[in-house]
Amino acid sequence: MMPKKPRKRVNIKQVAQEAEVSTQTVSRVINDRPDVAPETRERVLEVIERLGYQPSAVARSLIRQRSYTLGVVTAGLKYFGPSNTLTGITQQAEEMGYSLLLMELPRFDTGDVHPILNNLLARQVDGIIWAVPEVGSNRDWLRDWVPQLPVPIIFYTMEPRANLSIVAIDNRMGGRMATEHLLDQGYRLIGHIAGPLDWWEARERKAGWQEALSDAGLSINDRRWVEGDWTPASGERAICQLLDQFPAMDGVFVANDQMSLAVLQVACRRGLRVPQDLAVVGFDAIPEGAYFLPPLTSVRQGLHELGCTAVRELVGMIEASRQPNVVYQPKVVLLEPQLVIRESSVAQ
Repeated sequence: MMPKKPRKRVNIKQVAQEAEVSTQTVSRVINDRPDVAPETRERVLEVIERLGYQPSAVARSLIRQRSYTLGVVTAGLKYFGPSNTLTGITQQAEEMGYSLLLMELPRFDTGDVHPILNNLLARQVDGIIWAVPEVGSNRDWLRDWVPQLPVPIIFYTMEPRANLSIVAIDNRMGGRMATEHLLDQGYRLIGHIAGPLDWWEARERKAGWQEALSDAGLSINDRRWVEGDWTPASGERAICQLLDQFPAMDGVFVANDQMSLAVLQVACRRGLRVPQDLAVVGFDAIPEGAYFLPPLTSVRQGLHELGCTAVRELVGMIEASRQPNVVYQPKVVLLEPQLVIRESSVAQ
């Protein structure tokens, strides 16, 4: 049996001939221009559908002098946060007609980003999403590079800075929500296991814990918190140290769910009932948290929406940059987290 010949690609001239219009009219319809009569638009769209015409992305780029490609720089895709954010970026970019050029840094704290930026610019991206959390000095390059970038750039999860567009979860609010929930449940001796404090998010979550306790008129001292590094192993070390130096603790806000898992295990080993003897609230609301024992109360970040928001904001910046009389004002967009209440924190 002879194989079928591949179907020949339909071009714009064939669509124009079939619809009895010019190729310019077909182009106007494809680009949703307003200067086309309704009946003509309907006829062209019917022909496009019937013939299965697919406009060339390359041709569109040449005509409009733009690539319809967004550069995305990320790190740590094996982790929950970055991977979920990238899913949102991918979905929103596709809906808005953009493709992605993805670059992954070897480490979160990588400071030598010049090769990455040069690579993206050489590939003619229309804009850049810097989807790498702020860690240590990994933002030192901003002063020299951002002013000379020929395309818009938006940053994900970092401390607000003048003249930069940033999207982030309101981590401080999340820390407050977690701590205020414990206070509402009647707990008063609330400790904290922080993430690594060279991370902006970890500092913000700790600040939210401190503010909530301070507003409630409760004392805070260095014996009531310990620093971890996001991993369960560090959570185990941290809760053991915290229980030793703050034995009266009746509740603990943990900066992420992975460390919270170790807290629950150590509590079980030491004969502490959760939440009767020690209430626990995490951060991230990973799906597995519903199956911890007991199910874990946690702060949900909305990482998918964070990625979608970054794309929408960047495309707005791109469109503004192409208008002669429009000036896009950089802004900071903070998304509100949500508290997911489960058994680990509800007073019995």
